[in-house]
Amino acid sequence: MRFPLPLTLKIARTILGRRLRGTDHFATVLQLEPLHACNLACPGCGRIREYAASVKEMMPLQDCLAAAAECDAPMVSLCGGEPLLYPRVAELVSGLRAQGRIVYLCTNALLMRQKLGETLAERWRRDPAQTDGLVDLLVSEDLLSAADAETIRHPRAQPAPPVIESTRWFFWNIHLDGLETSHDRSVKRQGVFREAVQAIRMAKLLGFQVATNTTVYQETDMAEIEDLFVFLGSLGVDGHTLSPGYGFAEARRSEDEFLTRQAVVKKFRCVEDWGRRYPLFGTPVYLEFLAGKRELACSAWAIPTRNVRGWRGPCYLIADAHYASYAEMLAATDWGRFASRQDSRCEHCMVHCGFEPTASLGIGARRGDLLKNIWFQFGPRPRVKLHPVHAYNSDSASRELP
Repeated sequence: MRFPLPLTLKIARTILGRRLRGTDHFATVLQLEPLHACNLACPGCGRIREYAASVKEMMPLQDCLAAAAECDAPMVSLCGGEPLLYPRVAELVSGLRAQGRIVYLCTNALLMRQKLGETLAERWRRDPAQTDGLVDLLVSEDLLSAADAETIRHPRAQPAPPVIESTRWFFWNIHLDGLETSHDRSVKRQGVFREAVQAIRMAKLLGFQVATNTTVYQETDMAEIEDLFVFLGSLGVDGHTLSPGYGFAEARRSEDEFLTRQAVVKKFRCVEDWGRRYPLFGTPVYLEFLAGKRELACSAWAIPTRNVRGWRGPCYLIADAHYASYAEMLAATDWGRFASRQDSRCEHCMVHCGFEPTASLGIGARRGDLLKNIWFQFGPRPRVKLHPVHAYNSDSASRELP
């Protein structure tokens, strides 16, 4: 299976229940942005510019949990900004899990090993005998410093902070837009790719599930992305999300770096084959859409965004207004206008958060789509054929890139 069975069944039950109740618009994934501050300034991300006036603000923990309860999506994607900068991120993950939600924590991984170290320290505090060998292993693989290992083994006499626990209901979701040179150039800082790989290795040794997300731009070398999937397969990464870049107003990239619909189809012409050979998360119907073999309507209402300003509408990328509630956002938006691309801003958009829910919910489905999606999810997990990949292909001293 591509996605753990309990998680798949939970999402399926939610969708079936809403359908049986005759609910037209409902959330499948909540994109929760507890803050917009970030320790990177990626040109493809508009959040730190769009929300410049509120970039230092954070959602109170109770507001975050209330937002998840309000839209009642089975899955929550913690994004931002960089969610690991949120002071109560471990409590937030724990609170969402207590609500019975699947949690994806989307991160650039710069702070991830620090958080994993806190998890390791808590494990050692509970059971030193079982954890001591893991501490030694992490030190031997340069994933944990000797000084940090000593701190773990000799903790200060103070209450331990909340930590992020490994569970089948939680994924680390790491942003990677290519191998070392390409990714570091994309985020405008050298050393980020290497740190992300170190974090992945440490997370897998601690028993966490790890996924990655990749955005494709005009300059993206798709052969390199395939090499990235092979390299990540060697690290035991559990799955990947892939989506074309979209030229929304707040992004700092030039217009010719984003993809037109025609360019998306050209870039993604091999994506169906990739779906058979790599553990891509999603549906084959969405992959067919990216490859230009079918049309899909946008269902942005199924993946709403909640942040410090409120419920962002109509979608993750376009903010015409912020609403006090999910219900108000649903009622105030002309979803037919966006579904049929009557808004010129939607002309070239084919992003995952707008069109994957259309495919997974079976909106406008063709005969055979349901069986196709079921086989894609429940069939054998692709076995990645590994080969040597030159992943580290630049000088990675941590510094800003021009």
